[in-house]
Amino acid sequence: MSEDLYDYNKMVEAALRGVAREALRRAARHGLRGGHHFYITFRTGAPGVAMPDYLVAKYPHEMTIVLQHQFWGLEVGEESFAVTLSFQSRLERLSIPFAAMTAFADPSVPFGLQFGAPAAPAEEPKPPAKLPAPATPAAGERPAEIRAETPQRPAAEVVTLDKFRKR
Repeated sequence: MSEDLYDYNKMVEAALRGVAREALRRAARHGLRGGHHFYITFRTGAPGVAMPDYLVAKYPHEMTIVLQHQFWGLEVGEESFAVTLSFQSRLERLSIPFAAMTAFADPSVPFGLQFGAPAAPAEEPKPPAKLPAPATPAAGERPAEIRAETPQRPAAEVVTLDKFRKR
């Protein structure tokens, strides 16, 4: 069988991952305004995912993170993004390739994407970029990225996207 020059499924998958990338870029530049917030589900064992071992042990296959009130240092690249989140009052840096994402949702709109098979890299996979860890806020200090009008919320929680899936 010859190679399919027009693998439309892969082209669509790449375009949809580009939508998630652009939404994250806008959030990194301008913050999340109004009710916008993101639920991002990803495969924790995918190549290039960087996260603490205790989180991988707790979520060995898939994990959903929420970017809403308490996230810091969101950096978005062409192949991956990195963000610092609070887990049980511990700030942890996660780096997630877009190819590892299985779902992206902004329930405020409502908008959601489900991704099929992992996106195939165009070339040899690259190790995740080493991103500098953001400065850890002093005890009782709120990081600069949190706007004054942002109410204090509990630490990040992992949720399922079942309530957002069409049945």
